[in-house]
Amino acid sequence: MTEDPVVIFENVSKVYQMGDISIPALRSISLKMFKRRFSMVLGPSGSGKTTLLNLIGCLDQPTGGKIEVCGVPMAEIPDDAISDFRAKNIGFIFQNFNLIPVLSALENVEYPLTLIGVSKPERRERSLRILESVGLSGHVRHRPNQLSGGQKQRVAIARALVKGPSLVLADEPTANLDSKTGASIIDLMRQVQEQYGATFIFSSHDPQLISRAQDVFAIRDGELTDHRPEGT
Repeated sequence: MTEDPVVIFENVSKVYQMGDISIPALRSISLKMFKRRFSMVLGPSGSGKTTLLNLIGCLDQPTGGKIEVCGVPMAEIPDDAISDFRAKNIGFIFQNFNLIPVLSALENVEYPLTLIGVSKPERRERSLRILESVGLSGHVRHRPNQLSGGQKQRVAIARALVKGPSLVLADEPTANLDSKTGASIIDLMRQVQEQYGATFIFSSHDPQLISRAQDVFAIRDGELTDHRPEGT
């Protein structure tokens, strides 16, 4: 790889405690994910892939091991600075879209820029540009209930990219879409990843999506079972 790693895991484990019962979600995971790549975390339901993405996104903390994201050791970020780190460095795409129903597509995309203090003229210009790049220039005034599932996910992709994050995480982004629309969304994500030079990491349990990824990390029962870079 010519790029530096954007994510480094060293013997990372995660155990959830349910009363007296310990439930291991990840077991001694070590991996590197590189900048400007389109990486897929593949595994069946309950394999640990969502837990892995939550740790990368600083939404959870490991039970053991070390994690570095965007060149920063997570253990060195104070708890009160984690939200700011996420806001500046990481974009999220969710399977349920998580759009604000009372806002238009344009306003939903603008919202993250409002949180980090971008001026209104710049918010508008950046949001319109990114909506055009995902094929929604004719739907900027539509609210979520006026959009199809695929269009909602396009808004979510635009919202994740508008900040210019170092890293975009997508947890099962096609789970609530039919297979044809899901395939088109993955193609769009790959297209905008190349256009904007972003790093995409997405999870899926659909092996049909493997061909669209540059790197595939397979997880089962909380363990990394395979890593296949593009062309292998």
